[in-house]
Amino acid sequence: MTFVDRTPSADDLRGVRYLFTDIDDTLTTDGQLLPETYQVLWDLNDAGIAVIPVTGGSAGWCEHIVRAWPVKAVIGESGAYAVFRRGRDVVFDYWEGQAVQTERQRRHLQTVVDIIASEGLGFQIAHDQAFRLADVAIDIVGHPPAEVDRLAACLRDRGATVAISSIHINTWIGNYDKRSMSERLLIEEFGLSPQAVPLATAFVGDSRNDAPMFGYIDNSFGVNNVLSILPQLSHAPRWISTRPAGLGFADIGETILAAAKHREA
Repeated sequence: MTFVDRTPSADDLRGVRYLFTDIDDTLTTDGQLLPETYQVLWDLNDAGIAVIPVTGGSAGWCEHIVRAWPVKAVIGESGAYAVFRRGRDVVFDYWEGQAVQTERQRRHLQTVVDIIASEGLGFQIAHDQAFRLADVAIDIVGHPPAEVDRLAACLRDRGATVAISSIHINTWIGNYDKRSMSERLLIEEFGLSPQAVPLATAFVGDSRNDAPMFGYIDNSFGVNNVLSILPQLSHAPRWISTRPAGLGFADIGETILAAAKHREA
């Protein structure tokens, strides 16, 4: 496996026990989960490395993923909740409580629809909005970056939080993001001390809404398609794979697995 500019050493990664990862254009390639990528998820699981997808994706996605994929948990809708398996049950742990976040979402959806109409930019609410519990997602594929940034600014002017991925503007009312929920998960669910986080964790991402995670997780990776948006990131990944999307994730996963084997030797 090769990396752009710098390559992580086994010493850098030997302590990793929790691998957080974005999904769209990080795990997936053109919207599909490649067999190489899915196999690495199983290999990581079998090696005792917990994989936690951290996504702007909807509750519907998260429900399926935590049931069907070899993952420890899923953080959904940009940090609105964490999802776990508890035996046969799936449990949602909301950042502030389901009723509060559901009511905020209801009001915010109407605000977003009104802004899109008034700005006349032709954006559409994402097709999976009906399966979301806390945020509002807006499709951005095919829109110029200037239009995306203009809509994002309008939303922020109304007091909303905004995160921009490779496919969506995700927007919500609330003081949370991917980083804050990941931090809470590590400390409250997995029992890590803040001092243990740097050595025990890694993260893989590709887009603007991953910047908080690049800043939080020392062992941070970008898949190669992150190169196109590096100037827009407030925090950049430490290492970048030479291959994009799901193939890049597979290479990163293999690198982490090799370090784990080196630790055991």
